[in-house]
Order: sequence, then C-alpha cells, then structure tokens
Amino acid sequence: MPEFVRWFDRAFAFDLEPWMFPNVVERLRGTPARLEEAVRGVTATRLVHRVDDAWSIQEHAGHLLDLEPLWSGRLDDFDAGADRLRPADLENRKTHEAAHNDASLDALLADFRAARASMVARLDAMGDEAIVRAALHPRLDQPMRVLDSAFFVAEHDDHHLAWIARLKR
Repeated sequence: MPEFVRWFDRAFAFDLEPWMFPNVVERLRGTPARLEEAVRGVTATRLVHRVDDAWSIQEHAGHLLDLEPLWSGRLDDFDAGADRLRPADLENRKTHEAAHNDASLDALLADFRAARASMVARLDAMGDEAIVRAALHPRLDQPMRVLDSAFFVAEHDDHHLAWIARLKR
C-alpha cells in the first residue's frame, strides 16, 4: 500500500469549475454518515488504541469535529470580504488537548453531524457570486475561492477517513 502523505505536505491546484460546487457540497454533507459507518462495530478498545503515538480512530473522528469552527470561521472571512483567511493551528493543539479517547464516541459523532449540517446549510444558501469569492490561504500562500475551500475541507475529511480505514485494518 502506498505511504500516506502528511496533510501539511500536500499541494493543491484549485482549478475546479464552479459547476462542481454542488458535487463538493454533497461530499461534505455525506461525511458524517461515512464517519459513522467507518466506526460502526469497532470495539471501544480498538477505537482508542494508538499506534506509534499517532492518533487513534476516535482521535481522528474528534479532530474532524475540532476543525469545524475553523471551516465555519473561514466562511465568515469570505462573507466579510477578507483578503486573507484565518490560519489553522498547525500544531493541532485542540485535538491533542481534547482527550477524545475519554469522550463518548456517540457525542463526538452527534456534535460533528450538527456542526457539519450548519456549515453545509451555509454553503447551500450561497449564490453563484459567493462561491467564487476568493481570499489568500495563509499556509498554502495561494488564493482560494469558497469552492476551493469546500473542496479542501472535503479532501481533509477523506484524509482522516482514509487514516481511520487504515487503522481498522
């Protein structure tokens, strides 16, 4: 199996056509169900097991929830006409400090579903002009449209879902 590329080592070409926006939003809308399916039937012991001090399955799930305020905040940045999007915490302190392995998985999943539904509702309400509004992504140092931001989040979701699948194997 190919080696996983670290999220921060990935490069992105933001060249999707605006007609792809509904497809990307559907990916985002479906992540809670895919996450729930990915953890269904996994034993509690396996959910919190760490390999080589890397995040457990449950910590990956919690991390997706941890980043919802960032994604939503970036939508606020686009709405405000900001030139530059707010930065992410590149240390992932929130996830490291959250003790997700001690939390209720059901609560994590429910909170993620609610947070994601809120973001998707905002995206669903956007018009054609809004989805192509752009601002500079602080880490990538390249312009990103709302469409690109949605794609970036969907890719981030899939990155962690792939890690969960790998940990289950």
